[in-house]
Amino acid sequence: MLHTARSLRGMVTAPHHLASQAGLDILRAGGSAIEAVVTTAATLAVVYPQMTSIGGDAFWLICWPDGRTETIDACGAAAERADLALYRSAGCESIPWRGPLAANTVAGTVSGWALALERNATMRDHTLPLKRLLVEPIHHAEAGVPVTDSWAELARLKSAELRAAPGYADVFEPAGCPLTTGDILRNPALAETLQALATFGLDTFYEGGIARRIVADLREVGSPLTADDLAAHRAQSCPPLSVPIRGATLYNMAPPTQGVASLLILALFDRLKADKGESFEHIHGLIEATKQAFRYRDTHVGDPAWMTVEAQHILDDTAALDAMAAAIDPHRAAPWPHPAQQGDTVWMGAVDSTGLAVSMIQSTYFEFGSGVVLPQTGITWQNRGASFRLAEDGWNALKPGRKPFHTLNPAAARFDDGRVMVYGTMGGEGQPQTQAAIFSRYARYGMGLQAAVTAPRWLLGRTWGEESVTLKYEDRFDPDLIAALGAAGHAIERVAPFTSMMGHAGALVRHPDGVIEGATDPRSDGGVAAW
Repeated sequence: MLHTARSLRGMVTAPHHLASQAGLDILRAGGSAIEAVVTTAATLAVVYPQMTSIGGDAFWLICWPDGRTETIDACGAAAERADLALYRSAGCESIPWRGPLAANTVAGTVSGWALALERNATMRDHTLPLKRLLVEPIHHAEAGVPVTDSWAELARLKSAELRAAPGYADVFEPAGCPLTTGDILRNPALAETLQALATFGLDTFYEGGIARRIVADLREVGSPLTADDLAAHRAQSCPPLSVPIRGATLYNMAPPTQGVASLLILALFDRLKADKGESFEHIHGLIEATKQAFRYRDTHVGDPAWMTVEAQHILDDTAALDAMAAAIDPHRAAPWPHPAQQGDTVWMGAVDSTGLAVSMIQSTYFEFGSGVVLPQTGITWQNRGASFRLAEDGWNALKPGRKPFHTLNPAAARFDDGRVMVYGTMGGEGQPQTQAAIFSRYARYGMGLQAAVTAPRWLLGRTWGEESVTLKYEDRFDPDLIAALGAAGHAIERVAPFTSMMGHAGALVRHPDGVIEGATDPRSDGGVAAW
């Protein structure tokens, strides 16, 4: 896939084609980019359940046509009963990655939809009813969707560790084995839940009939979450992080996400002034900037209520950024590894004819989250709280009411020439790296948007539960470049030419004349839907 899609009236990109089409239907019906993203997100929760669910968290980055940029933090906190004593009494040295004790944080996704729609209503004279936004996801949950190759392969690989999780096999292995390509995945309980949300409102997820069913099922399987935890949750609107570089200002999410790392990589790389794209200077420079950014992230970033520094401060401190860039050796790789972060998720974006552009990311953390599927609602619950450390204090230590560190970070850029770009990817530790690859290829070196997403990528560190911390590269790079990276001291490892290890990315750009460009990732089941 090399050719960039273009249109004038609106565009949606998502990692599953049915979700992109559902979002486009909303734009065609007169809806905004925000409304289209709600529909896209709800559809992905049905058709892409290996990567997302309404039982997960979400983060929004909204670029308003008048130049304002804001974000929505829809991250759930740890349950009041999720403390060290609970896990010690269960004999746990760390929080399990799967099962009920991994389902220990509130799901914030639906609250993010609600707040985004509230913000949308303040800016528009006409809005679409919630029932209209949820038509397609309700249909897909009830009638079913064909299983894709990538879905089937992942379900096969993860079956052994997931099938014992309460409710998982009932939905995802109804015949006693993983669904295969072409099988129909149905989730009628989730269809009923979405219908109830459409009828009674999104708040009922946290207080109301849906909340009562959620809590009853969580209690039955042994999760520490309670009705009080759900009722106390609120999504928050907050300013983005930002940093200026040559020709643009970049935006991303504040903590508890790793958005500051994404911005640091590009801010540091901007200072290296690598002249040629796809060169050693380009790729090596981004890799070494990643190491600098990750060291900062892993030292400082977590729940902002517990942080000792403000993430924006490092982005505003030009002397500190200059010093970090100066610490990068242009010829040699710095020592590695460093502690890595896992995670799987979905990124989606939409742009409408008014110029409203939305970058949104939604996740259950690991593939299929905790694996716990609640029988009354069909919701797959996230395991984001499994990232907490069972420690008395320090970075990301488990505390009741504390937000976990998030790999999620939706990105955007406003160019000096008037272009607006929204972009992002799944991929945990790889998210900031893939964002840097796509943005630098498109914005700095003039590569077409789709070509920038399709081009071979790299990933420094662990991914997908693997122990390897090498610099992994897709087997499509120039052999001379790979040889140069190895000679510089990078511990390189070749992987498949198009691998989901490198994330499922997407990007949209709106030009000042109204032309919208869009790209989707050939590593995913996605598509660009435009009109």
